[in-house]
Amino acid sequence: MSDASLPGLAEAARRDLPLILDDLRRLVEKETPSSDKRLLDAGLEDIEAWAVERLGAPAERVRRDGGVHGDVLEMLYPGDGGGEVLLLCHYDTVWPEGTLEEWPVGIDGDRFSGPGCFDMKAGIVQGVWAVKTLRDAGLPLPSIRFLFNGDEEVGSPASSPHIEHAGRAADVTLVLEPSREGMVKTGRKGMGLFDVTATGIESHAGLDPQAGASAVHALAELVPRMAALAAPERGTTVNVGVFSGGTARNVVAGKASCQVDVRIQDPEEPARVDAGLAALAPSDGRVKVEVSGGWNRPPMNPGPATDRAFGLAREVAAGLGEDLGQISVGGASDGNLVAALGRPVLDGLGAAGAGPHSRDEHVSIGRTPHQVALLSGLLTRLSEG
Repeated sequence: MSDASLPGLAEAARRDLPLILDDLRRLVEKETPSSDKRLLDAGLEDIEAWAVERLGAPAERVRRDGGVHGDVLEMLYPGDGGGEVLLLCHYDTVWPEGTLEEWPVGIDGDRFSGPGCFDMKAGIVQGVWAVKTLRDAGLPLPSIRFLFNGDEEVGSPASSPHIEHAGRAADVTLVLEPSREGMVKTGRKGMGLFDVTATGIESHAGLDPQAGASAVHALAELVPRMAALAAPERGTTVNVGVFSGGTARNVVAGKASCQVDVRIQDPEEPARVDAGLAALAPSDGRVKVEVSGGWNRPPMNPGPATDRAFGLAREVAAGLGEDLGQISVGGASDGNLVAALGRPVLDGLGAAGAGPHSRDEHVSIGRTPHQVALLSGLLTRLSEG
C-alpha cells in the first residue's frame, strides 16, 4: 500500500461518518451489562446481525457458551493478503440495566455520549467499518477474526481460554479498547483480585467484651501490611478498595472482609505478593484469616514483535498526517492474555474520547474517521507481511 492511499481511507471514513454514528447509536442503545445474561445474549445477537449487514456472512462462525457470563462469538473473514489478524472486542459494559432511561444517547458538538460508547462499543463499530472501508477501496486485507466477548469488565472468566487460543493462531492481535488521548497502548499492568476475610468471636461489647475477638479490629490491623506490599519502584500497587464487617455497634464483630486490587508490571512480582498475603496474621491469634481470589491477568510488556507492529502503525499515522504515540497504562485488558503468550499485541486502537466508567464517557466524533483510517491502514499494511 502506498502512503497516497491513506488520505483516501480517511476521506471515505469522513463520508461514512453519519452511518458510523448511526451504527454506534444502535449498539449503545442495546444495554449489555456484564451481570445480565439475558441482555448480553440479546446484545450479541444484534451485534452479529449488524456485522453481517455490513460485511456479509463470515466464512467461519462459532458462538461459545459463556455460562452465567456473556457468550463468545468468533467471526472469520478471509483476506486477499497474507496472515491473520485477531480483532479483540468486548461488548459488555459496566452500566446496569436502565441506565439509558436516565442517560440516553446524545450528541453535543464533538461529543457522542451514552453508556458504554467509549468503552468499548465505538471500538466494535470502528473495527467493522475499517474492514468495510478497505473492501470498498479495493485494498488488500489479511484474514480478519473478530472475537466478541461479554465478560471483559469482570475479568474474562469464561472467554480467557478462547482469547488465548485465537491469539496463538493470529499473526498480530489488535485490541479495540479506547485509545489514551489518541495514543496506542503497548503496555498494561497485570492484575490480581483478592478477598481477605477475618473470622473472630462475637460477644456483647458492653457486658462481655473480653470474650470476643473482633474481626474488624484484626482486619484493620492487617490493612497497612497489605498496603506495604506495594513496590512503586517495580510498578506494583496495592489498593484495599472495599472494607466491611460487623453486625451492630454493640457487638464485637465476628466477621470482616476486604477487597484488594493489586497491579504489577514485573512478571516476577506475583510470588512475592502471594507470600506476603499468605503471611497475614493478626496479633489476636483467636482471629482466623483467609485469602481467596488470585491473579486475573498477567502484565502486558512490549517485546520486539510488538515494537515492529507499533512501527507499522506509526508509519500509517504519519501518512495520515499525525505522529502516533505509545503509552503504558495501569489498567488491564484482554490484550494482556495474548501478550503473555509472547504474541504481538497493540491495544487502544479503538475510540478517541474520554471518561471510561464515568458519566463523562464520550467519543470524539471528529476523531472517529481518523481512528477508522488508522486501523484500516494498519490492517492493509499487515497483509503485506
